[in-house]
Amino acid sequence: SEATDLIEEHGRIAGARAKTPNGTLEVRAILTLGADGRHSIVRQKAGLTVLDRGAPIDVLWMRLSRKASDPKQSLGHFTAGRILVTLDRGDYWQCAYVIPKGAFEDIKQRGLPAFCEDIAKAASFFGDRTGELKNWDDIKLLAVRVDHLKRWTRSGLLCIGDSAHAMSPIGGVGINLAIQDAVAAANILAPHLLRGTLTDRHLRLVQWRREYPTRMTQRFQILAHKRFVFPALHGKRHPRRLPLPLRLLQRFPSLSRIPARMIGLGFRPEHIRTPEARPPRSGPSRPSRLELPK
Repeated sequence: SEATDLIEEHGRIAGARAKTPNGTLEVRAILTLGADGRHSIVRQKAGLTVLDRGAPIDVLWMRLSRKASDPKQSLGHFTAGRILVTLDRGDYWQCAYVIPKGAFEDIKQRGLPAFCEDIAKAASFFGDRTGELKNWDDIKLLAVRVDHLKRWTRSGLLCIGDSAHAMSPIGGVGINLAIQDAVAAANILAPHLLRGTLTDRHLRLVQWRREYPTRMTQRFQILAHKRFVFPALHGKRHPRRLPLPLRLLQRFPSLSRIPARMIGLGFRPEHIRTPEARPPRSGPSRPSRLELPK
């Protein structure tokens, strides 16, 4: 089913409408969650204000087969004016080719053979298989956005994940933040939903808890765009030296814990705190406080 609109009654969001193969569906709810990504219909229909932080890049996604002779790990390939990231998916490479914002139409005008040649120049081991890209349908555009909602909530409505804060693909942290939003929402809201005591204040508490890690992550992504990605895309020569932060990581491997923690765990890690997640006690089982009332 595809969400198409929200149900609003007396200034409060009371559910959602969706398009299904059998016609329009109305779903009424005490709480409506917007988790429909960076092109969120929910936040659009709710009239929530989006603050755009700006992003100078887009990304072209594609798949190329993987051979036993290929490099053994995921890599970033930097050449003059080209950035290609290859992610090992077992029998194929998931490839992300970084381009300047809005440049996809110009690339199409040059033709698919010229684009395939650029891929081979960025990573020479792909030279014998760029022909796997048969047409432009094999290449998907990710229009990179870095934005966040001024308010994640309305009465009866909460947005989380990319619906609340679209992230750049830098670091691959969008899914981390989305899951952490969901965990924080469960911890804060579940007891009140089950007791029937949920208020708009509890929804705002979720934003308060998750806004700091979101803003900090976006700041680092914007810094990476400006200091590393944008200069590399517009460079006319092959980069001779790594940027200073990367040289420091290369010289002092122990420093790698800092970006590893920042990317892997985030600025405010979340852990499931609801009673359902607690280790079982010894002895006779007791009904969980979070069981739905019969």
